[in-house]
Amino acid sequence: MDEKSYVIVFPNIFSKNKIPNLISNIKKILKIENQQFKSVKRDGDIILIDANDPVFASSTINLLFGIEKIAIARQVRNDFQNIVNEITNIGGSLLLKGEKFIVKVEGISKGFVTKDVEIATTSNIIEKKRNLGAHPGTEENFDKLLYTYITKNNAYICIFSDTGNGGIPYQSQSEKTICAIYDEISAVSCFETIKQGYDTKIIICYRQKSELMNLAKIINQIIPRMLYDKIELEFLQLKISPNGIRNYLIYVNSILEILLHYSNNRVSLALSPLIFSSEFIDNSLKQVFSKKKIPIIPLTGVDNSLFDDAKEIGLERNMRKIEKMIIITKEEIPLFSKKEVENALKTKKTITVKIGPNNVHDILDSLENH
Repeated sequence: MDEKSYVIVFPNIFSKNKIPNLISNIKKILKIENQQFKSVKRDGDIILIDANDPVFASSTINLLFGIEKIAIARQVRNDFQNIVNEITNIGGSLLLKGEKFIVKVEGISKGFVTKDVEIATTSNIIEKKRNLGAHPGTEENFDKLLYTYITKNNAYICIFSDTGNGGIPYQSQSEKTICAIYDEISAVSCFETIKQGYDTKIIICYRQKSELMNLAKIINQIIPRMLYDKIELEFLQLKISPNGIRNYLIYVNSILEILLHYSNNRVSLALSPLIFSSEFIDNSLKQVFSKKKIPIIPLTGVDNSLFDDAKEIGLERNMRKIEKMIIITKEEIPLFSKKEVENALKTKKTITVKIGPNNVHDILDSLENH
């Protein structure tokens, strides 16, 4: 038996018509991360990657959007008995003593139905792995899933699988937009903007230098998903008090005014009706439209998944901050600080970061030496 393993990418439902974009993104991110591969090609509804190191390649690819799940699998011919034998051998070797397992087979069967493969394989494993005491579980109660996906010519027996990030492939919208990162909510909003397929320019705003370390760590979780080996970042300082909700709203409004100074036609707003009043959001939209630009509100319709995205970009320790922001109450809409906007534009520092393991230190060192 050929012991070669492949990385298998399952596009999500929103990416089924964007598979060429996803294949292009997979090649780009593997090259950026110096992961060697022989080929990236389509096999029916899935993408097959022949990588030198499938474990590291799958971890790298799973930074991308547009993926339902990703797996490391063995490839065999699409033949009933061959598939049953290989699932028994490969899947059975993954079982531990006393584990409950289920066999799940999906895809295109040829001269047989997938349910027959599941039944035959389950019987084989029970017989051949009797010494382990492994036994069938149910859809609701199992320790290990032995999953196989069948295409027209091949079957892929999964050794390992992981859930993807959803969304659609980066840059598949073919539209450039600009967003600002200045706290946890804005970071999630920027993450969602990228997840929705926009080619995104990021600026970073801060009030005090003490905020830069946290912001650099947040940015480090986002920029590897943007498919550039080098990325240009702009930092601007607004000396607005960090205390109180009113000052925070002035800060948000001032950042929007800064975004409107850029030439980008689309502006991503870190606003959600679950956090901000409808009056505040309406006022922000009017500001964008008044400049004949198009607003994007990626957090609209995002509820508890906001916390999932926060965890994805490493903000577990910042959950309490996000929870506090969600209690923003309705009050008079403050104006932006024109003086601080003008001063902030004068403080702009532009740095270029080469994507790699030292992004945080490179960002901070570049700002210090600018």
